[in-house]
Amino acid sequence: MGELQIIQGGDIAARQAITADLYNRFISYIDASPKTVETYGKALKQFFRYLYLNDIGRPQREDVIAFRDELKASGHKPTTVQGYVTAVRLFFKWTDQAGLYPNVADHLKGAKLDREHKKGYLTSGQVKDVLSGVERDSLQGKRDYAILTLMVTGGLRTIEVIRANVGDITTAGDNTVIYLQGKGRDEKAEYVKLSAPVDKAIRDYLRARGAAQDNEPLFTSTSNNNKGKRLTTRSISGIVKARLCGAGYDSNKLTAHSLRHTAVTLSLLAGRDLAEVQQFARHASISTTMIYNHAIDKAKNGCSEAITAAIF
Repeated sequence: MGELQIIQGGDIAARQAITADLYNRFISYIDASPKTVETYGKALKQFFRYLYLNDIGRPQREDVIAFRDELKASGHKPTTVQGYVTAVRLFFKWTDQAGLYPNVADHLKGAKLDREHKKGYLTSGQVKDVLSGVERDSLQGKRDYAILTLMVTGGLRTIEVIRANVGDITTAGDNTVIYLQGKGRDEKAEYVKLSAPVDKAIRDYLRARGAAQDNEPLFTSTSNNNKGKRLTTRSISGIVKARLCGAGYDSNKLTAHSLRHTAVTLSLLAGRDLAEVQQFARHASISTTMIYNHAIDKAKNGCSEAITAAIF
């Protein structure tokens, strides 16, 4: 099996050429979405940099472990460490298959992830506060109100919101629905129902916006620089955060994704069964839905109140 010449041999230019060649070949090997490829590429560059700074030419398993531990020690989030380790594992799997270098990262553990949700959710009363605070006299207000109602009643992710087109709203049986292209999906094969208030909010916004073709974005920017252009996930996050803060809910635990958490949590609190909520939330595994159920059970735990009553 050949040598993995990441930094050894030759002058700096030669070593950089070797590194670039390895990087490009690995990136071409990855069969994933552009976003995933970008994430893996970033992780691999960070790993190469670590090897270079530590003068490691023939990385061994202990070197990969040291790289992981340095990521942890430098304050990276567990999810970030996990992503970097996953990329390095995939890289060495490829080098082994290509006959370049043995897989020294096989079965290497990443970071221990807490399966409980760290983002908060809103009560039904808090949702009403946020929605009532959105003025609906302007185009921007109508748009933001429609986005908020859609996300909190349909459990939409930000990526699903920005991918939505005008023509994705249609009917299924007696229901008005919107077809979605979810996370990691290549097509719009799933839909969520639009309740009457949400449907009305979207129609009011589209009517104020003016005529639009089916293939145009459902929600567009109102800023001078990007007016009429498709929103980004960052802009959706900013819109939701601004409306949450405007209603007095300024917390690091409340973000755009909290609206999805709210939709799932309120569904479970309303007594819908796990299988129904799993389908609604478009969770690939029911174990993901059960995380929400576990959080609700913890919130209902009355031990603290019982102890307080016994003492005081």
